[in-house]
Amino acid sequence: MTEIDTSVPHSARIWNYWLGGKDNYPVDELAGDAYTAVFPGISTIARSSRAFLGRSIRHLVAEAGVRQFLDVGTGLPTVDNTHEVAQRTAPESKIVYIDNDPLVLAHARALLTSTPEGVTAYEDLSLYEPENILAAASRTLDLTQPTALILSGILGHVADHDQARDLVRRLLAGLPSGSYLSVSDGSRGTDPAYEAAQDAYNETGAVPYFLRPVDQIEAYFEGLELVDPGVVSVPLWRPEPGITDPEPIGQHGGLGRKP
Repeated sequence: MTEIDTSVPHSARIWNYWLGGKDNYPVDELAGDAYTAVFPGISTIARSSRAFLGRSIRHLVAEAGVRQFLDVGTGLPTVDNTHEVAQRTAPESKIVYIDNDPLVLAHARALLTSTPEGVTAYEDLSLYEPENILAAASRTLDLTQPTALILSGILGHVADHDQARDLVRRLLAGLPSGSYLSVSDGSRGTDPAYEAAQDAYNETGAVPYFLRPVDQIEAYFEGLELVDPGVVSVPLWRPEPGITDPEPIGQHGGLGRKP
């Protein structure tokens, strides 16, 4: 296994820190605090993105009847991982996680818990090899049956938007009618302070993450039937009952069904 370098900050560990997780080191806390000093709203973005993931999975399980999930670019395990949310409602759900980060791989055992009725699996693969992802997923999932493809905070790492769209198309091509795509990613046009902080972060030499205009995030759903309310700032996507007037943030997401 590739040795994990704890002397330099790591984006997955920083994100884990913002979410309140414990899989991070002092160097990550320092980097996370430095980012927060420039843009205090980043913790809200991290937590809101995670909450959107949970709500979209609950919709898929309870309302769309989906029982199979392909989560690409998993990131570090934290609270309410995909399998936990899905199996809480439908214990028979099957989940395949995809990531090729040695740090995530080191923590994969936390992603491999499952209900007795369901299955979880972890495959060490890159987003950039969609056909291999589909082949590996087919060892656990029945890809002739509807499957939810989850791309949460991963497409912004692909510098070229056309390439990102092509990766999404190739992954969806291997899934049958009735499958779903769930995407959430950082966006431009809502919060200039977030955009300035992220642009500055990208210039530090860290692994960059590119915020995109909302229409580019909408483009990932080309050819799909968008679930109401479409692609919106994630707090606005089917907020929990009792939450009135949620504030939009620079993170947009949506859910679409493959006809």
